[in-house]
Amino acid sequence: MKRSLIIAPQWIGDAVMTEPLLRRLHARGEQLTVGALPWVAPVYRAMPQVAEVIEFPFAHGGLQWRERWRLARQIKGRFDCATICPNSLKSALLPFLAGIPKRIGYLGEARFGLLTQRLSNPAKGQRPPMVAFYSALSGAADVAADRPQLHLSKQDVDTALHALRLTRMGYHVFAPGAEFGDAKRWPAAHFAALAGQLDAPVVLLGSGKEAGLCASIADPVNARRPGHCLNLAGKTTLAQALAVIAACKSIVSNDSGLMHVAAGFGVRQVAIFGSSSPLHTPPLNALATVLWLKTDAVYQPPLDCAPCFERVCPLGHTRCLNDILPDQVRPLL
Repeated sequence: MKRSLIIAPQWIGDAVMTEPLLRRLHARGEQLTVGALPWVAPVYRAMPQVAEVIEFPFAHGGLQWRERWRLARQIKGRFDCATICPNSLKSALLPFLAGIPKRIGYLGEARFGLLTQRLSNPAKGQRPPMVAFYSALSGAADVAADRPQLHLSKQDVDTALHALRLTRMGYHVFAPGAEFGDAKRWPAAHFAALAGQLDAPVVLLGSGKEAGLCASIADPVNARRPGHCLNLAGKTTLAQALAVIAACKSIVSNDSGLMHVAAGFGVRQVAIFGSSSPLHTPPLNALATVLWLKTDAVYQPPLDCAPCFERVCPLGHTRCLNDILPDQVRPLL
């Protein structure tokens, strides 16, 4: 059996989108070890085809030569090939330093000599959706229909729900954050209005730095309906957050990593897009509904500025998000 090391992306959503690639590699007989940063490692533990996850001791930024050399010595001789998902120079260094004979990845960031098998990086504007982009690293051509699939055992889900005092299918999830900026975030007031309309409780998920955002949604709702919103932002591990999403009635999110997690678990979801494009990173889930005013033929005046891919609306109105109303979302849950 060929022993393969997969160098994972550094973002949760991208990690989810690599799952079909890993499923393809496993199906052809490769034993998979994923090297991932700690904050995305739990995603790979929700992929049964992954035999081992190595948590990298790296931080954002810098080549961190000492840490890469040390880890390269530890894994030297363990792997026959490496598939490098990110396009960065530093992501290709570890397989090269460890002397892994076959190193596969896209050309980019002057790493020509670090790779033994190189795929041309599509020009900007011509790149396929990200799932297909990653799956193409397998060498297969029929990747357009690939869809991520995540799986947690019943025991793992039940343990997480018990710790958080939640009941399977007894709540909705809101994920109101988005790492890139405000131009990807549906207004907190809209989330709060929607929460107030729902019969089942709402669980708010996010990172610690999104706790304030989640509080601005939960607090006014709880003032009217005590205990209706549970703000868990910054209070769960990522593994627990995955379990909460896997067992929810539905989820409402922006274009974010947790949106892709929900798609991987196949739960009912509404994904709200503003400055970004669902043509590039859609939630690939039969139970997903995407709301994007760019493609709404009824919406006037047309949203010609979208997608702008900016952190903050350059025109100052953020119509792409403000004009998606809670009443449009509720019937979809």
